Amino acid sequence: MGNAQDKPSGTGGAKTDQATPGFRRRSRAGSTEKPKAGKGPPEKGSMSNGATQGDRNQSKDIPPDTSYLDAPAGALPSHLGRLKNEGNHLFKNGQFADAVEKYSAAIDGCCDAGIESGEDLCILYSNRAACYLKDGSNTECIQDCTRALELQPFSLKPLLRRATAYESMERYRQAYVDFKTVLQIDIGVQAAHDSVHRITKQLIEQDGPDWRQKLPEIPLVPLSAQQHHRQKDPSAELVQAREAKKAEARFASLKTEGNEHVRKSQFHDGLEKYSECLKIKPDECSCFTNRAICYLRLGCFEEAKQDCDSALKLEPTNKKAFYRRALAFKGLQDYLSSSSDLQEVLQLDPNVHEAEQELETVTGLLRQSLMDGAQHTPRV
Repeated sequence: MGNAQDKPSGTGGAKTDQATPGFRRRSRAGSTEKPKAGKGPPEKGSMSNGATQGDRNQSKDIPPDTSYLDAPAGALPSHLGRLKNEGNHLFKNGQFADAVEKYSAAIDGCCDAGIESGEDLCILYSNRAACYLKDGSNTECIQDCTRALELQPFSLKPLLRRATAYESMERYRQAYVDFKTVLQIDIGVQAAHDSVHRITKQLIEQDGPDWRQKLPEIPLVPLSAQQHHRQKDPSAELVQAREAKKAEARFASLKTEGNEHVRKSQFHDGLEKYSECLKIKPDECSCFTNRAICYLRLGCFEEAKQDCDSALKLEPTNKKAFYRRALAFKGLQDYLSSSSDLQEVLQLDPNVHEAEQELETVTGLLRQSLMDGAQHTPRV
C-alpha cells in the first residue's frame, strides 16, 4: 500500500493484421500437442517442480528481503516509520489483521512520543481504516476515517473509505454526502461518480421524491483544499498508468500509419512505423506479420522470414505468419520449406484459396528444381 494516503485510489496481398489471439501449438501433422502425465511420484533426489531437495534446503538459508522497512515514511522517527512500512507490506499481502497491529503500534508510538504531525497520523489512521474496511469492520473503519479527517480535513482517501463503509452499512445519506465531497476535491474519481449514481437510486427508493431534503448538509470544500490536492506529486502508480496510456495511444497511431502506408504501397515507410510499434510492444504478433509484408514487397526475404519466425513463437498457429513465411522461403528458393508452411496453413484452414494456389506453384518450382539438379548431377 506504500504511502497509502498519497496514492489515488491470411493472404499474400498487402493486407495488414489486427492483433490475433494465441493458439495451442500444433505439430507439423496438425495434431495438438498435449503434456504427458507423470507416472507416479518422483524419485528421491530427482527434479520435482524444477527444484531438488538440495535447492530447497539452500533456499532456506537465503534471508528474506526486508529493505521495504527502510522506505521513506514521512516525518516519522525511524522506529515508527518501520512499523508503518511493515503494516503496508502486510496489507499488500492480504494480512489485514496483522497490518492493523503494526499501524496501531505506530499510532500509539506517536501518542507516547508526543508527535503531533497531523499528516503522518492521518495516513496511519487512514491505512488502518483500509484494513478494517477489507475485513468488513465498517464501524471501526468509519471511526478511523473520522479521526484522520479531524487531523487533515478534506483528505481524499479517508473520505472515500468512510463513504464505502457507510454504503456497506446501508447508511446511504452519509455515504452520498462523503462521495459528493470527494467529487468537489477531485472530479475525476470515477468510483465516486459510480457510487453517487448507485446510491441515488437507493435514496429515491428509500426516501421518495423528497430524498434530497433528508440529506445531511454537504460541506463546501474550500478552494485551498482543492488546490492542495491538485498540487500533490502524483504517485508512482499514477505516473506509470499515465505513461502506459500515452504509449498505448502512440502505438495505435503508429500502427494505423503503418497500415495506411502499406495500403498505398509505401513499404519503406510502413516498415519504419511497424518497427517503432515493436519498440513499444515487442511481443505484438500482428506487427511482426505486418512488417513481414513490407519486407516481402521490398525483396528482403530473409528479414521477412525472421519476422514470421518471431510471430510464430508468440502465436504458434498464426496462419498469416505461416503463409508469409512460405512466401519468404519461396523468395529464398527454399521450395521444400515453402511447401511445408503452405501445407500447415491448409491444415489450419482448408479454405485459404491463396495457399492452395501458391502450393501448386511452389510444388511446380520444387519439381523443376529437383529435375534441374538431377540433370546437373554427373553420372557415375
